[in-house]
Amino acid sequence: MIVSFDTITSIITLKIKSLMFFKKAKISDLKEMQQLYLETIQSVCKDDYNVAQREAWSSGVNNTERWTEVIETQFVLLAIIKDQIAGFGTLKDGNYIDFFYIHKDFQRQGIADKLLTELELEAKNHNSKIITSDISITAKPFFEKKGYIVKAEQKIIRLDIELINYKMEKHLF
Repeated sequence: MIVSFDTITSIITLKIKSLMFFKKAKISDLKEMQQLYLETIQSVCKDDYNVAQREAWSSGVNNTERWTEVIETQFVLLAIIKDQIAGFGTLKDGNYIDFFYIHKDFQRQGIADKLLTELELEAKNHNSKIITSDISITAKPFFEKKGYIVKAEQKIIRLDIELINYKMEKHLF
């Protein structure tokens, strides 16, 4: 029997999706979330941002006060596979995706798609008509495929380093 790579990939993806569940984040999840954030920026974004840019961007991991505030004030959803955080997304004020990161070892397995769908459902539950976010160069194609449109290219300065991202939005129906 000959089995194609695409078939194997599809089977693995279906298996992972069936093992995944969502839960709301707690303060006890903070360290693992911060590690995922750091590793994702450093590895997944390396083709779009240079070392200095990734270091400047990931320096936000050290702002524990901000991270704690996010968990306490935003809707923070974790995608869990085998007791590990495979990804997380946050919704601020019912209409702004503040954080959206998928673990480097769980890229391109449908996790981002399911996580984004859950955040959009939460936004709809808040009667939001539009959902917005500031999206990295790396994540831009994914969000465009999901119906988000670029409203503006932005140049952000962090630690004296310029980073480019995009203000994007999607109309929720």
